[in-house]
Amino acid sequence: MDIIAIDAPKIDLGAPAGARVIVAMSGGVDSSVTAALCKLAGYDVVGLTLQLYDHGVAIQKKGACCAGQDIADARRVAEAMDFPHYVLDYESRFTDAVMNDFADTYLAGATPIPCVRCNQEVKFKDLLETARDLGGACMATGHYIRRVEGPNGPELRRAYDAAKDQSYFLFATTRDQLDYLRFPLGDMPKEEVRRIAGELGLVVADKPDSQDICFVPEGKYASVVERLRPGAAEPGEIVHVDGTVMGRHPGIIHYTVGQRRGLGVATGEPLYVVRVDATTRQVVVGPRDALLIRRIMLNDVTWIGDGKGEDAARRGEKLAVKVRSTRPPKSASLVWDDGWAVELDDPEEGVAPGQACVFYSPDDANDRVLGGGWIASTRAMDPA
Repeated sequence: MDIIAIDAPKIDLGAPAGARVIVAMSGGVDSSVTAALCKLAGYDVVGLTLQLYDHGVAIQKKGACCAGQDIADARRVAEAMDFPHYVLDYESRFTDAVMNDFADTYLAGATPIPCVRCNQEVKFKDLLETARDLGGACMATGHYIRRVEGPNGPELRRAYDAAKDQSYFLFATTRDQLDYLRFPLGDMPKEEVRRIAGELGLVVADKPDSQDICFVPEGKYASVVERLRPGAAEPGEIVHVDGTVMGRHPGIIHYTVGQRRGLGVATGEPLYVVRVDATTRQVVVGPRDALLIRRIMLNDVTWIGDGKGEDAARRGEKLAVKVRSTRPPKSASLVWDDGWAVELDDPEEGVAPGQACVFYSPDDANDRVLGGGWIASTRAMDPA
């Protein structure tokens, strides 16, 4: 195709001119513009889209990714920009690594983040290996995050557009993966991405952003768990932190740490879910102060900071952490407590097992992503 003359940034992926670049295309505007910019920069683009679930069986909803319409949209973008596009059937892998993990995590009394699992186990693992097999010099995605060459190799940094930053969901990216991945949109605001899509006449220019979890309709997590694990959710007691039994619940899958609404019990004070115990099937509730956590124990930690992460933990190295995607980084220390742990400078509320604790540099900008881990358990304060 002839190079289209538009006002768009000229991207440099650090690959030789004309090199093959594999672009992961979800069918949304971000990955579509990523593919278009790579094509306009003169790279040999190949688009790959994953079919993640059976469209005749899985629940679909408006704004989901990797659904039937999204695959069609990705194909139309590839045709418009004149590069090959392939659809890969990853349904079985997605079911095993993401959907089943989602259900089992809820049944264990924790709160999962399936988008992280999808990046960790499917997109940045299986798909990345496919990209290598296809001869790609690198793989580009539409994530809002920056890859910066540092003195010790590539570094992962928060996006220019803070409102779209996806660093929390990419904490499990390994050093080897970061060597191969590219994120052309990391320095761009969302408005610029949509403008480029419009100038190119891409069919997805005004397409709504993906919302929530692709296989969960209208945020009804419990209904998905019940469908995947019929009969697994059993009723139990709602217990106050002082030991008082306050009522019954239909199953722990309906509750998560920090939840206030829909508890089904009432007192003279606002109550929050403080803990969910899968063994006893108890939902423990209490006042807001009971949510405050000082120490967070982690498992499956990924470290992409300088040096060895375990050494940093044993030194009690300072960093900043996020325990929810919507919260700003908070000052903390990385510590070793019979394993990886984080000690918060100030207590944080609503820290839920199953969520991620993401590490950032301790500078004023908290710009660099140093890794992170999955929250295994929490402690209100250090033992005396």
